Amino acid sequence: MDLQIAGRCGLVTGASAGIGRGIALALGREGVRLAIAGRRRDKLDEVAALIADAGGPAPTVIVQDFMDEDAAARIAAQALDALGRVEILINNAGGSRPFGAGADEAQWHEAMTLNFTRHRQLTDRLLPGMRAGRWGRIVNITGKSEPDNVNGAFCAKAAVHSWAKGLSREVGKDGITVNCIPPGRILSDQILRNYTPEYRQWQAEHEIPAGFYGEPEDIAHLVCYLVSPLARYVTGTVIPVDGGLRRYQF
Repeated sequence: MDLQIAGRCGLVTGASAGIGRGIALALGREGVRLAIAGRRRDKLDEVAALIADAGGPAPTVIVQDFMDEDAAARIAAQALDALGRVEILINNAGGSRPFGAGADEAQWHEAMTLNFTRHRQLTDRLLPGMRAGRWGRIVNITGKSEPDNVNGAFCAKAAVHSWAKGLSREVGKDGITVNCIPPGRILSDQILRNYTPEYRQWQAEHEIPAGFYGEPEDIAHLVCYLVSPLARYVTGTVIPVDGGLRRYQF
C-alpha cells in the first residue's frame, strides 16, 4: 500500500531509542524527510545512518535535552531551518515518573514538563506552518489510563489526551489531525531495565491476550498510517496498541 507520505517533512522527538527509534526508522523507509531529536548524539547518528543506508532521506540530527527551558524553541527552529517546514510531528519524548503521594514540587514539575508541557509548546510552535499549508499530522505517544499508583507521567499523559482532543476540534478545518497512541508492553531499554524476564513471561501468558510483548515496529506501523492522507478522517482519537492488555471498552 502506498501511504503517500514520501517527501513529506517530519519531526520525531525521543528518537534515539525504543519506540521513537522504531517510528523514525519506519517513517524514513517511507521516504519522509526527517529531523530526529534526542539527548544522545551517538544513538541519533545510528538511527540516521540506518535510514540513509536503507535508501531513505538522510535525517537531520537535533541533540537537545527536553528539560531545558528553551528546548521546544530550539528543536522547532532547527527542524524548520533544516527541512523548511514540518508537516508531521511525533511527540514521543517522555518517561515514567513513579513517586508517592508526598512527592515534592520539583518531581511534579519534571514529570509534567517532560511528558506534557514540552509537547504542547513544540506543537504550538509548529502549528502555524501546518495551518498555512492546510495539512498536518500530530501523533502523541502517551500512556495507559489505568494507573496502579501515583505516577507523574500518567497524570501528564492524561493531560495530553485531553489537550489533544480539544486541539483536534480546533484544527480539523485546517486539514490537521491530532491523535494519541498509548503503548502497552513494548520491548525497549526501559522495559528490559524495569521488568525481569520471569515477570515479562508471566505477564505475556496471563495478562496479554496476544500472548507476547510488542516491538517498537508495532507502534510505528500505526503511526505511518495515521500520518498519511489515508487517515484524513481519523482525528481526536486515543488508540491503544497493547495486545489487548487494557480492559476498558473504549
